[in-house]
Amino acid sequence: MTSPRLAFVASSAPIAQEARDALAERYGDAGVEEADVIVALGGDGFMLQTLHDTQHIAAPVYGMNRGTVGFMMNEFRPEGLLERLEGAEEALINPLSMTAVTVEGETHEALAINEVSLLRAGPQAAKLKITVDGRLRMAELVCDGALVATPAGSTAYNYSAHGPILPIGAEVLAITAVAAFRPRRWRGALIPKTSNVRFDVLEPEKRPVMADADSGSVRKVAHVEIRSAPDITHRLLFDPGHGLEERLIREQFV
Repeated sequence: MTSPRLAFVASSAPIAQEARDALAERYGDAGVEEADVIVALGGDGFMLQTLHDTQHIAAPVYGMNRGTVGFMMNEFRPEGLLERLEGAEEALINPLSMTAVTVEGETHEALAINEVSLLRAGPQAAKLKITVDGRLRMAELVCDGALVATPAGSTAYNYSAHGPILPIGAEVLAITAVAAFRPRRWRGALIPKTSNVRFDVLEPEKRPVMADADSGSVRKVAHVEIRSAPDITHRLLFDPGHGLEERLIREQFV
């Protein structure tokens, strides 16, 4: 059996760069465009960057943790990499598509693997109107912000904002408020994955809001539309028994 062609990419951290050099020397480096598998070395932020950078490539991404948390990464271990890849489990992820329109009328589009968030950008709380599939669902949410999270991103910012953890195969998205003031006890909603969510910023000049898609920010937004992008699929590889599904379940019992 022919060994897969590997490409090694790494964050700028010295520990990740050292690992990349050592692994490339040991296993060879075919380059990203020619690879059968892309091996990403870094933390979760670098994994998100790698998935965005390689979304036009069919090769799956196998991460090894050379960062901090490493929720989306496998344990770093140089030996036995080919055997680990041969037995790896695959997880398929569809990102979110964000279309943000600013108060000046400029349109910005971006993709988010974890979540799209809206956050107040001034001293006063944001006021948001929420529409789902063209139907008004909340006339006014007064808050520090709100977000729409995928199952893959539900343990990230969404979980920190007390949103639910979603099973990786769930056909739903989570809408979660960030420090909701009114309605004070609103904890968010679960909606079908096919839904189109729109946030309108009320009083955008007085209460400015920024939109963020996987750390790509747009300031002074007037409204933001968010939907799943089923035409884009990210492929992640995990060691057996340590895939995203298991990690999402385990996180709920910590």
